Amino acid sequence: MNFNYPAEAEAFRADLRAWLDANFTAEYQSMRSVIGCSMDDPDLAKNREWNAKLADARYTAIAWPEEYGGRGAGIMDQVVYAEEMHRAGAPSTVNLIGLSNIAPAIMTYGTDEQKHTLLPRMLRGDDIWCQGFSEPDAGSDLAGLKASAVRDGDSFVVNGQKTWNTLGQIANWCELLVRTDPGAPKHKGITCLLVDMALPGIEVRPLTTIAGESEFNEIFFTDVRVPTSALLGAENEGWRVAITTLTHERGGVAALHLGLRSQIRSLLDLARQTPMGDGRFAADDPALRQRLARVYLEGELLKLLSERALSGALHGRELGPESSLAKLVWSETAQHVGEVAGAVLGPDANSGSWGRDRVAMRSHTIAGGTTQVNKNIIAQRVLGLPRS
Repeated sequence: MNFNYPAEAEAFRADLRAWLDANFTAEYQSMRSVIGCSMDDPDLAKNREWNAKLADARYTAIAWPEEYGGRGAGIMDQVVYAEEMHRAGAPSTVNLIGLSNIAPAIMTYGTDEQKHTLLPRMLRGDDIWCQGFSEPDAGSDLAGLKASAVRDGDSFVVNGQKTWNTLGQIANWCELLVRTDPGAPKHKGITCLLVDMALPGIEVRPLTTIAGESEFNEIFFTDVRVPTSALLGAENEGWRVAITTLTHERGGVAALHLGLRSQIRSLLDLARQTPMGDGRFAADDPALRQRLARVYLEGELLKLLSERALSGALHGRELGPESSLAKLVWSETAQHVGEVAGAVLGPDANSGSWGRDRVAMRSHTIAGGTTQVNKNIIAQRVLGLPRS
């Protein structure tokens, strides 16, 4: 499937490309991602500066309504934006999660004060946001969360633990799910709070992954007093807010093929250049060629699935279960890329950037929804299979 980009989208591409060529200078090209940064990290300050540049040009959150500082961009402009940012190698904004996931929930359920106070600072990167959803015993089964909030006058007293939290070590705010009615069915009795991370009783502990990076955190809440004005939506109706947030999280899957296909192209180039010791290169080995062809085709399948999801959205269909299918293919293809890189490079695949990527790829079948859960969603909602 090939999109026919309308003239308006191509005009937007030309403007964005010219802006990136003029503004994405060497001082920004060398900075690393905010994931894993600490509060006093120079790269964090540089990312905030870059974020402010994007915001001033209204390139931070182009899909946001214009009244909140966005462009009200349609699907094709969003596709062009992803393509051009990837082409330039430009980093995303500091609010990787806030802009795409949390902001739509605030726009849908927030009070006027919440919208006009929190969203502008999120847009510019003045405040960084994280999600307090997963817990040690409530990851894939999010509705099983146990972190509690008890009303006490004009406050909720929060106790509990969250884990696999991204950006918590530098976050100013957290979209937090807590249980406010322990006697209700598990999908009921959940409330969403917008929590100031500077409140007393909050402790953030970085988690070091197998790749040696502090990409995630666990957060502990001990008698944290959160004002009732921090409610997002109605009390005990937090599951609705969570679904809105996670729906937008899944919506971002449509752009995943850009990064993965780029990695596959790098692997193919590597195979053409890696000698086998008998005058041939890795790409000349028949068995390796089969495996390389497989990951190439899987990358193209992911692109097709992503475009199919986007095509449905262009024709007025809600982004549905196909996003779970795209997530599943992305997760499994990433594993296959790591395995083939090992076959191409041998022991050299255990060090350097490929060594890091190969161990990090193992998280892809967990992050953003486990493979098992995605398969259940596909079975029930796409194939129409019974739950049991």
